Amino acid sequence: MLPLSLLTRRSLPSSASSRNRLGLLSRQFSQTTFAMAPISKETDFLVIGGGSGGLAAARAASSRYGARAMIIEGKRLGGTCVNVGCVPKKVTYNAAAIAETIHQAKAYGFNVQETAPFDWTTFKKKRDAYVARLNGIYERNLGNDKVEYVHGWARLLSRNEVEVTLDDGSKTVVCANKILIAVGGYPTPPPAIPGAEFGTNSDGFFDIDTLPRRVALVGAGYISVEFAGMFNALGVETHLFIRYDTFLRHFDPMIQEGVTKEYERLGVRVHKRSALTRVDKDPATGKLTLRYREGGEGSAEETLPEVDHLIWAIGRKPATDGLGLEAAGVETDEKGYIKVDGYQNTSVENIYALGDVTGRVELTPVAIAAGRRLAARLYGPEQFRTAKLDYENIPSVVFAHPEVGAIGLTEPQAVEKYGKENVKVYKTNFIAMYYAMMDPADKAPTAYKLVCVGPEERVVGLHIMGLGSGEILQGFGVAIKMGATKADFDNCVAIHPTSAEELVTLR
Repeated sequence: MLPLSLLTRRSLPSSASSRNRLGLLSRQFSQTTFAMAPISKETDFLVIGGGSGGLAAARAASSRYGARAMIIEGKRLGGTCVNVGCVPKKVTYNAAAIAETIHQAKAYGFNVQETAPFDWTTFKKKRDAYVARLNGIYERNLGNDKVEYVHGWARLLSRNEVEVTLDDGSKTVVCANKILIAVGGYPTPPPAIPGAEFGTNSDGFFDIDTLPRRVALVGAGYISVEFAGMFNALGVETHLFIRYDTFLRHFDPMIQEGVTKEYERLGVRVHKRSALTRVDKDPATGKLTLRYREGGEGSAEETLPEVDHLIWAIGRKPATDGLGLEAAGVETDEKGYIKVDGYQNTSVENIYALGDVTGRVELTPVAIAAGRRLAARLYGPEQFRTAKLDYENIPSVVFAHPEVGAIGLTEPQAVEKYGKENVKVYKTNFIAMYYAMMDPADKAPTAYKLVCVGPEERVVGLHIMGLGSGEILQGFGVAIKMGATKADFDNCVAIHPTSAEELVTLR
């Protein structure tokens, strides 16, 4: 998930106490290593935001190219990805996968008896400790790369000046030749319905201390879908509220329809064309009662009682409020994202922006790649003066059940861009060999699609769902980035028996 460096003071609808405890752990390093030292008043490269993109840019500028670099972060280093995104999400996904494997093991002759239910509380403590260790590693890496780290909150005063508010409330002003804004984003607040505040957001998922019995999630994007799949695999009664008939609507229709159908088969209660109208909380038990309409306009109001947690996962917003962009002349679009060109330049000559705060492909590896290229262009040798990230054909994965991988254009996008007569699609559906020993009810689907264009059948889109899709996609992503054609796929000898071989044997 995505770099978050919320560098303006705000309150979010999630449990602050748990996160503050972790913050104390991760700040032990900063308070003893960096924050006690006097803050430099000048620097070459000042980075606002200690998420993936900001860290990558600052470290590269200093360690590779010798620039004086400073990074300012008001929360924990690592941003969304490390603290409330990719890392703890994937750890939780692994736990869910193990639960599925235990269930499936009997088909292979294993007699696995669970002596107790899944210990979510112990798991969460270990996951939190792992994240705290990563915070410390990031800070030590900054020290090793001679990047000055300031734990505080930044606000632009002008195109070259940044006011920093420290933990003790004191303020100082830092002058910088160049400034990078990499402050990321935060979860979109819930809609204005009565009781919406009784829910939490996607960050709050990681504050849940005990395994719930019944949860409800609102949202059709990958965050909501991933959380729903994990909860369901761990034995939680899971309700997913979406506005349309399918979720993951930015993906190819094959993915949308296939994963939605599989979630329903697995037991996730998918409430289609639905909207919550009210949330009530029992003050004695803390349980929630959700009131909602399902099926579109004119549908009757229904009730879902005894909900332990309601999670709003309805998108993200850029963390630009209170950052002082107006004072520096930095332009934003109507949604608050900072406007940048292909080189991460903002409307101000010496100020740059990257990552989620720009709204361009909000993925951690994208921010890292953009940050390193920016550092090379600004401070590297002459051959890097035109370095920039190519935002085309970036692979992405959803850790759903089953996994989803995608790169390039969807079939509708290809038809719109090239014309239906110039698009040829190859696809297959099958059951992976892993499920061969299992009963029909335990067999998950696999579906692959290649979208090709022109007489040479250049592959412009690849969409896969099924076991191991995340690992499979990486190698095929390289091929598509290099402009591979269907003939190139056909000329690659298949690795048998694997699921991935289907991609080079499509007819």
